[in-house]
Amino acid sequence: MTLITSIGLFYSPSLSCSDTRIPRLTPLTLLHLLRSYTSYALTLLTPLTLYFVSRFQTVLFDLDGTLLDHFAAIHLAHCHTTRHFGLREPTFEDVRRAIGGGLEVAIERVFGEANRALVPDAVKVYREFWATNMLHGVALLPGCETLLRKLKSQGITCGVLTNKHGPSARSVLEHLKVNMLLSGIFGALDTPWLKPEREFAKYALDELHASAQTTCLIGDSPYDIEAARNAGFPCFCVCTGTHSHEELVAAGADGVYPDMPALAKAVFNIET
Repeated sequence: MTLITSIGLFYSPSLSCSDTRIPRLTPLTLLHLLRSYTSYALTLLTPLTLYFVSRFQTVLFDLDGTLLDHFAAIHLAHCHTTRHFGLREPTFEDVRRAIGGGLEVAIERVFGEANRALVPDAVKVYREFWATNMLHGVALLPGCETLLRKLKSQGITCGVLTNKHGPSARSVLEHLKVNMLLSGIFGALDTPWLKPEREFAKYALDELHASAQTTCLIGDSPYDIEAARNAGFPCFCVCTGTHSHEELVAAGADGVYPDMPALAKAVFNIET
């Protein structure tokens, strides 16, 4: 017997309210009836399905190593900058270990402590080169575009929270034709803050009219994990960027996955 049939039974004009076989409808009876059928309906949905459907309304993404493979252009720019100052060109691995905390931090790591005084001028050299070479070899990582499209189709707000230069981040995402899938792209110089500062994430949430209680961050580094922790929401990580599975687990990620397709399935129950 369905809920509608059961309620309709109480109001059937062919039945007398004096008929002892038919219980009289009272507010308490109706409440028990609704509870009974609600409980039954919920058993048809697994707890995991309810988790996927209701948990997150906003998803923030890191950029380099999470959504993008941009290392070729980044490495090229660092090599150009070190050559300009007569220093040894960094290896690809040198650059991978250096990035994540913003350009100034990366250049300082590449140049080394002995050349720290050169960093302000090196930032200018890097940015001048970057402006005309940022699209070199850039590509979306597998599964990322599909995940963005499916999240958007479910009404979930997506944004980017990155320590990459904000205008560059927007240019690259427009070039890759996924900017329209994002409700906000927040990067370096857009605010006075960077990850992992709490104020940076709070600014993004305010701009997106989002709540920390229904937000998560997808990233690839301890900077992302700390940023999410400071802001009061979970961080799920992929191993397609700068850090290993072991490093991300040790840093306290809420989940670590080999790539975006694996994360999409585990966290959002989305096939990419």
